[in-house]
Formats: sequence, C-alpha cells, structure tokens
Amino acid sequence: MSVSEREQFEPALGWCAREVEEDLPELRVFCAEVQLGPERWVGAESPAGVRMRLREMSNRLRGARAVGLRQEPVPAAYRVFFRQIGLDPDVMRTPMEAAVLERMMRGGFLPGGLLRDVRLVALIDTGVPVWALDAESVDGPLGIRPSRDGEPLGHSADAPALPAGRLVIADASAALGVLFGQLAPEAEPAPDTRRLMLFAVQVAGVPGLFVEEALWSCHAALEQPSSVS
Repeated sequence: MSVSEREQFEPALGWCAREVEEDLPELRVFCAEVQLGPERWVGAESPAGVRMRLREMSNRLRGARAVGLRQEPVPAAYRVFFRQIGLDPDVMRTPMEAAVLERMMRGGFLPGGLLRDVRLVALIDTGVPVWALDAESVDGPLGIRPSRDGEPLGHSADAPALPAGRLVIADASAALGVLFGQLAPEAEPAPDTRRLMLFAVQVAGVPGLFVEEALWSCHAALEQPSSVS
C-alpha cells in the first residue's frame, strides 16, 4: 500500500447502543473490509516479510519488557476496561498479555497462518487487538450492544445461548461475537475465506491513531500481492 493509500485509509466507525454509550462513553468499534490479494487466503503461509517481523518481535519482547508490559499506556487501558466490564485481567488475560505469555511459553512468536500472523504483528506493534469475521456472514454495519437473555451467539441452531447484558459485537440481525471473547462459529473465517471484515475496539485511554494503525497494518498486509514481503 502506497503512502497515498495509507493516507486515504479510514476505517468505518461502528454503532453503539444508547445504554452502552451512557455507561462507557469512550467505547468504540472501528471496521474495515478487506479483499485478500491474489493467491492469498486466510490459512496460507505468511510471506517471508511477515515471518521476519515475528522473529524481530520475538527478539525485542523479552524479560524486562514482558514483565513491565501491563504498565504501558495502551495495555494498561485494556486492563482497566476489562475490570470495568467485570472481567479479571489476571484470569482472562487481555489480548496483548495473552500474546506475550504465549511468546514466553513457546520461546517466540511462531508463524501460524497469514491472518493470525498479521493480526499478531498489528497487536504487538500497537497494543490494539484486531479481529476478523467472514464478511459474507455480516449483515450491515457492526456495533456494540448488550445481549438479550438466551440470545444465540450467531445464527446456527446449536449456537451457545448468551446471558442478558453481555456486551457483544453485533450486526443488524445477530450477535457475532462476545466483546473480547468468542466469535460465532459461522462468522469465523474459514481457511479459504477471501473477503474479511476486520474490527478493532477502542477503549478509554487508547488513542484513535493506534486503532487506525492496527487496522491499516492488517488491511495492507492482507491486500498485498503474494510477491510482496
């Protein structure tokens, strides 16, 4: 993606239910649709450039940085938000802390497929997690709302039922994911998915520029032709 394309990239602001806006006025969801580049698919091996970035990040994120990570502004903001919505970040780890723990357990950020790897690079670079849905499963703009008692997560007959009041990522017809949690199975990208809806969640204390950068990083890496690394 050229400099001019980067400057023109502008993710769409999703909606929030009124009660969510009243309780969490700085909570936002931003979205960007992406068509995967030629000869690329979700489950493909990452190009050499992405794998090199993972190695560089593995070397950079060691010992002291990993231990002090939760004190950095963006990771700290997600920890605060988890507590605001009733999640204990020491039990259900924030995405950044979960990624760093995995790096420590596995000895590095190991490649795991194109979509997973570009999302991981964006997360480590910015501290902002990015999720992906199969764009074919999305009905209209994405937003954040409370779940209804017994509402299914997705459309399938065997979808798990949600309790009332759980914050969910939703479209016009269904809850597609629990906020910072499970996605509806039918909305998750399959290995051969070619069109994705990316989304990132902004919370209080996280600059909008970081959210945009995380989405752009994923968007650019997924759109690039396979010869670019």
